[in-house]
Amino acid sequence: MASTDTTPKVAAKGKTDDLAGLEAGLDALDAIETHRTPVREVLVQKVLPPLLAVGLVLLVWQILVAAEITDETKLPALSAVWDSLADMWNKGTLLEVIWTSVSRGLLGFLLALAIGTPLGLIVARVKFVRAAIGPILQGLQSLPSVAWVPPAVLWFGLNDAMMYTVILLGAVPSIANGLVSGIDQVPPLFLRAGRTLGATGLRGARHIVMPAALPGYLAGLKQGWAFSWRSLMAAEIIASSPDLGLGLGQLLENGRNNIDLPGVFLAILLILVVGIAIDLLIFSPVERWVLRSRGLLVKS
Repeated sequence: MASTDTTPKVAAKGKTDDLAGLEAGLDALDAIETHRTPVREVLVQKVLPPLLAVGLVLLVWQILVAAEITDETKLPALSAVWDSLADMWNKGTLLEVIWTSVSRGLLGFLLALAIGTPLGLIVARVKFVRAAIGPILQGLQSLPSVAWVPPAVLWFGLNDAMMYTVILLGAVPSIANGLVSGIDQVPPLFLRAGRTLGATGLRGARHIVMPAALPGYLAGLKQGWAFSWRSLMAAEIIASSPDLGLGLGQLLENGRNNIDLPGVFLAILLILVVGIAIDLLIFSPVERWVLRSRGLLVKS
């Protein structure tokens, strides 16, 4: 007589459904949305808020001047700053001044990147080197960049070599420490798996360590750029010379020497705008790409 018990079949079917549901759930986790956010939404969420903030600051600025709450010898009118900007534009010196500082800053940052990356990798992977110079790198990162300007002037004189020296001493520790921090956060399992697959030495650093440490490394690069820009401005303000050309730092110092407050505020605004522009045009897109490639950014 044939058996009519269907319990095993039902159980098997239920188990199959559970596995199918689990597989579907895993597929859903892997299916990270990569479609780009509409331009209108980007403008509303990312562009409009900072513009409103800047507009609010300018409005408060204008109210303080118009209500004569502060004297124009302490806070110039927006119209005066605009006149200084228009005057530089009409003379054809505005873009030249900006490019002088930007080209120095970017070249100095690239040099710091070329030095700080292998240095950070060595410090992170070699215990003796880490014990020897790790604390020194931390100390150098906390040292104000302006402190390097006097010795750099004595070493090289008033030239571009002095500028790049100050930039390197300010940016290299930040880049190296950022990479060390990123490597410290790499799961040991990744390193063991890499060694098992034969990824050791430089091959392991290229294919395992650096990709895994990329988020921390990128944070170090952003901080390194900030230190590069600050170091350059400090060097240009202190070591002003006609032989160095006119950069934003020299523009700021010239405004102080000439008691030109609108010129001083114009230089400050230009320094701020350049720093923000570099971050938005270079580092922010790279950061979004890294997050998106790791499934940490659903929309962009």
